[in-house]
Amino acid sequence: MIEDGTGLFTIGELARATGLSVRTIRYWSDEGALPPVGRSAGGYRLYDAASVARLELVRTLRELGLGLSDVHRVLTGETTVAQVAAAHVKALDAQIRSLRVTRAVLSTVARRGSTAEEMTLMNKLARLSAAERRRIVEDFMTEIFEGIDTADPDIRSRLRFAAAELPEDPTPEQVDAWVELAELIQDPDFRALMRQMIEFNAADRGPDVPPGTSLWFMSRLVQLAGQALRRGIAPEAPEAEDVLREVLGDADRAAVLERLSAAANERVARYRELSAVVNGVACPSAHREEFAWVVAALRVRAGR
Repeated sequence: MIEDGTGLFTIGELARATGLSVRTIRYWSDEGALPPVGRSAGGYRLYDAASVARLELVRTLRELGLGLSDVHRVLTGETTVAQVAAAHVKALDAQIRSLRVTRAVLSTVARRGSTAEEMTLMNKLARLSAAERRRIVEDFMTEIFEGIDTADPDIRSRLRFAAAELPEDPTPEQVDAWVELAELIQDPDFRALMRQMIEFNAADRGPDVPPGTSLWFMSRLVQLAGQALRRGIAPEAPEAEDVLREVLGDADRAAVLERLSAAANERVARYRELSAVVNGVACPSAHREEFAWVVAALRVRAGR
């Protein structure tokens, strides 16, 4: 406090009282957040006890990350601390989401040993807007189902769910999975594989077959193959034919083999795994051993 009996402070005295630098206080004062209450005979800015309290509020708001424009609006009564805090929380949430995306991209780059070009693509995919992500999914669904009206509608519903959208507040693992999933569903070879699966399904369905029958067939096939594995029946053993006949009947073994080879493809299994991560659900079993047994049993008999 200056020794003139006025009870006022210079900037230097405010700095000593608050621990802030003279430069910071002068800047805040210049920006209107801490206007002086007067001037000394020498032209120096002077502040009173209320200025000290105001300075502490400015410091607190600045430490919480508020810009000087928001600080000024609070101090002038244009808005309340609560309103500014709520808006700042939203801004911080957006920043946190952005940081999670950045972390996920960098983690993927480090794990894959990606090139600069691959990193650029991953970053672009991860930061797509919700509308852009939906467009990628819709393009994928359109290409694999276009013109095929007899495919099991239950498969269409499941694939649409599997081609998941990134949640609003994703984990790094979900961002990582979405990047890989987006790359996968835009790959022409993968789209051709999925299209082939849908064509096979449509060709096998009659006009009166109820929805969900295709999935029941696959579930039954996996169940019987699992039982055969547990019983120790080899794919080439005569008993394997009984297992196949129970679910396939007299269907052409070579045709069924072609269809199952597509369904059991490793990229299709990876698609399901990535979708589960993005959707935040338990990863479904790929039943690799069961499908491998069925494929091996069919190969033994396909040429007969």
